[in-house]
Amino acid sequence: MKVGFCTMNYSDWPLEKVVALAAEKGYEAVEIPSFTDNGQVDADEVLKGDNAKKLNEMVKAKGLFISAVSNHADSMAILCEGKDVAHIAPGSPAEQHEFGAKSLIRSAQLANALEVPVVIGFTGIGNMGHFNVFPYAKGWAEEEANFVERFTPIMAKYKEYGIKLAIEPHPNNIIYDLHTAKRAVELLGGHPNFGINFDPANLFYTGISVEAFVDEMKDRIFSVHAKDCQVLPHNMPRGGWWMFQGDWGNYQRSFRFRIPGWGSIDWKSVISELFIIGYDGVFTYEHEDVVMSRADGVDKAIAFLKPLMIHAPYEGRNDKLFTR
Repeated sequence: MKVGFCTMNYSDWPLEKVVALAAEKGYEAVEIPSFTDNGQVDADEVLKGDNAKKLNEMVKAKGLFISAVSNHADSMAILCEGKDVAHIAPGSPAEQHEFGAKSLIRSAQLANALEVPVVIGFTGIGNMGHFNVFPYAKGWAEEEANFVERFTPIMAKYKEYGIKLAIEPHPNNIIYDLHTAKRAVELLGGHPNFGINFDPANLFYTGISVEAFVDEMKDRIFSVHAKDCQVLPHNMPRGGWWMFQGDWGNYQRSFRFRIPGWGSIDWKSVISELFIIGYDGVFTYEHEDVVMSRADGVDKAIAFLKPLMIHAPYEGRNDKLFTR
């Protein structure tokens, strides 16, 4: 297990400067962006000539490696459409869907060129309200049909490039809880390259047991984001578990995203559960804390997470009192 750093924590900095900061602070890997206009990585440019090799060498020269490629933005347009994603993808709904799909496939090409095993993204969804059968009972079935139609060719490309796609469960996506995560795998015929980016904070604030999610998804968990969630007992009676509306920085919400160790998630329990199911990869720190600065988070997150990493399983005992 290792602790990584999401370079988009400093989206206003050039990539090399962020990588240098991560290395200086003791992080061991970086997750880099691939969606358009991210300010750090131009996927089309990196795919030219030996630019991918040069990028890898830059990261390795600082003692790190690239653990994942992120396409959280453009991928939303694969199922979303219209004004909801107009700032992400231009054109008609059909053009927006095509834009998102092409960008996610380009991310697989980039990951392949960089020898990175996984791309992380979202799916988007046409209408999140369709998760409820009222007032239109066929709505969710239509969302699932769109998901299968649009993601089946994408997954064929991911298989071709030898890359895994890790979808991050989140509201306004077709995967938002354990049931929808398992259903998405089923809808794609158990495609071996399709799985989950486990961000416990996105599940915790809806009341889901993050440990149960880990236990059931097992080897479908391809990557992990280290982000905490603080549930606020004094605000909960006002907004409840599903208080999604409003500005993220609104302190009246029922929950707040925090850096690891400053929220309500039991990280020792989560890390243990992930280790038990065989995850020995990277925990990538993502800063969405609405209370403290990025500079605070950079230092505090690594200090909290690194001692919790598990490096070897229990050896067992074989003596008069215990047998393995």
